[in-house]
Amino acid sequence: MGTRRKSRELALQMLFQADMGRQEADDVRRTFWNERNAIDADVRGFANDLFRVARDRTAEIDGLIERHAEHWRMDRMAAVDRNVLRAAVAELLGFPTTPRAVIINEALEIARKFSSPESVQFINGVLDSVGRELEKAKAGSR
Repeated sequence: MGTRRKSRELALQMLFQADMGRQEADDVRRTFWNERNAIDADVRGFANDLFRVARDRTAEIDGLIERHAEHWRMDRMAAVDRNVLRAAVAELLGFPTTPRAVIINEALEIARKFSSPESVQFINGVLDSVGRELEKAKAGSR
């Protein structure tokens, strides 16, 4: 597994912990890394960056996801799916140089590992739709 995939999985776990425990970002970071002090600095750095973007832009990210997850509210989604989506949309927004297809494929691989087969299709559809909207917005602002 590549270091970026490991970072993405760790960011998902941090988002999941924050979501389920209703914890503040600083509390999550502190407790999360206390238990994982052997993690490579580059892996930790990118995981923290993804987590920060996801937490700093939660309202924007959740709004995008809900708009593209037809008939699904965030609180009705499986917690893993909701947070896989948040991490991927955070990467789409915060790391525009990473190709959209790479971000989506990575999210799908992580969903295959942590979620159900139906969820993989759902996540793919939502991320593809969000990615297209962001692409159009970027093209329109040039």
